[in-house]
Amino acid sequence: MLITSTLATFLKRKNSINLNGRLIDLSTPIVMGILNVTPDSFFDGGKYETEKKIIERAEEILVQGATIIDIGAFSTRPGTEGISTQEEIDRLLPAVKAVRKAFPTANISIDTFRSGVALKVIEDCGACIVNDVSGGNFDDCMFETIGRLGVPYILMHLLGTPLQMEKHPVYEDIIHDISMYFTDRVNKLIKAGVKDVILDPGFGFGKTLAHNYELLNRLDSFKVFQLPILVGISRKSMIYKLLGSQPEDALNGTSIVNTLALMGGADILRVHDVSEAVEAVRILNKLRSTQI
Repeated sequence: MLITSTLATFLKRKNSINLNGRLIDLSTPIVMGILNVTPDSFFDGGKYETEKKIIERAEEILVQGATIIDIGAFSTRPGTEGISTQEEIDRLLPAVKAVRKAFPTANISIDTFRSGVALKVIEDCGACIVNDVSGGNFDDCMFETIGRLGVPYILMHLLGTPLQMEKHPVYEDIIHDISMYFTDRVNKLIKAGVKDVILDPGFGFGKTLAHNYELLNRLDSFKVFQLPILVGISRKSMIYKLLGSQPEDALNGTSIVNTLALMGGADILRVHDVSEAVEAVRILNKLRSTQI
């Protein structure tokens, strides 16, 4: 199926997404702050396990200038074994409820690849963006569920599964291969009635160090889809392994790579360090405003 058949649905680039009647403006890039309620995430696992700490982190994300809070309860770091659906709900649902109660107007994204988890949280807490690292590949009901719920959907590319995705990933041409993946999945989402789709090329998910930097260098290739592009590279191994450091030391590298992603066309930066990402966006906006 050709990319052009997908583009026929999006004749004009989408500069906003609709979250329950509230438009999130993407005419300039925005920041999504990460709130992991997991004990084992690669950078911040175990930091936000009580309601008090969850609310404090949500407030920090909003005060520092993020537009969206992304709440996740299932670690997808390389090699992870995973948890049951019920355990994910037991972690995620109270966290979303707490944030929704404390900040009723906050834009919330839930990081899950399970349609049952998305359905339960949204039925109990109201409309949320669904951030699916599997692109619908781990749950055959996900696209239909998103269509019925009428919420925005983040379509990420992943090669393999979190347990084995770093074991010798191979592409003929990474941009072409991911583009064909997006074409197939976006067409299926359209058929399911999904109105707002955000593309995430999936840095670090089934990609070598070389793949990640080729993807970064050619990020603007995905503009052809006329859809918002999300980049999540915060403190990932493509930064700290290259620099011979650890996630705790990767803030400066993250800021540099986030800036390069913005220059390549990223509309949303998904980050642990909100204020630094917001500064990168402000600098880029100023730079663009001075161009003749």
